[in-house]
Amino acid sequence: MAAADETLPAVWSGLDKLPEMDEEQFDRWVELLRDRTGMCMPRERKSFLVTSVGLRMREVGYADYEAYMDYLVSGRGGNLEWTTLVDRLTVHETRFFRDGQSVEFVRRECLPAMKERIRAGGTVQIWSAGCSTGEEAFTLAMIMEEELQASNLGGYYGVIGSDISLHSLAAAKQGIYHSRRLAQIPERFRELYCEPLGANRFRLADRLRRRACFAQSNILEAAQTPFAPLDLIYCQNVLIYFDRERRRRILDGLTERLREGGALVLAPGEVIGWSHPEMQRAGGDSVLAFRRRSA
Repeated sequence: MAAADETLPAVWSGLDKLPEMDEEQFDRWVELLRDRTGMCMPRERKSFLVTSVGLRMREVGYADYEAYMDYLVSGRGGNLEWTTLVDRLTVHETRFFRDGQSVEFVRRECLPAMKERIRAGGTVQIWSAGCSTGEEAFTLAMIMEEELQASNLGGYYGVIGSDISLHSLAAAKQGIYHSRRLAQIPERFRELYCEPLGANRFRLADRLRRRACFAQSNILEAAQTPFAPLDLIYCQNVLIYFDRERRRRILDGLTERLREGGALVLAPGEVIGWSHPEMQRAGGDSVLAFRRRSA
């Protein structure tokens, strides 16, 4: 345990300077992150890694990077600590109705086929991959609810949100957000699905939260996920963490999870040069999307 290490200070001062991380140490941390998550940490982001690792290292009482890494790779306690560190090393930038053109593509090009499946007695499954704290998953649930209500359709659909960060998933499962996020949600949806919760928070309505479930998953393992054949995979600003070869593997894995006619929606400019024999480009110039070919 860290507390038993005589080289550790009894108390870290917030004014203490973080220790330097030499190039060899940096390479070891990059390799550990790549091996365990698949994510890349380019050298120009060294200061971000040093700050994130160093501050967490202080919090748990370690004085140097080597001792902290040794703890991370040894035993159950290290595994638990690793989940916290990964949360610090991933950027959880998300919002409701992010990238309006992609949302509109889903509404215009994807929802009609989903409604027909439900009308015929089938079920619809949507995957928000890299969902962070859940805003994009709930955005998809909102527009799906609206379309079903407008068509007077019942039936079943579900939105699966996945992320590598347990902390983010815990927030998503609660469905509670700060009131400043209300400005991101169109007024008609605010009235239907947002319930005030105290002075500065709101909670999404039960009927919306019941449509969504959240699970930890590394997108590198997309081909092995147990999800049913999917009608839509919505994956925005996740692939930026990976090198080109891993991006290809991820996209190939996502393709395997789509049913025929299902769509994959990415962030604009996130992928260049990827192609797959079972996928065809969709979405026009303003949206980066692909559709799995029908037999």
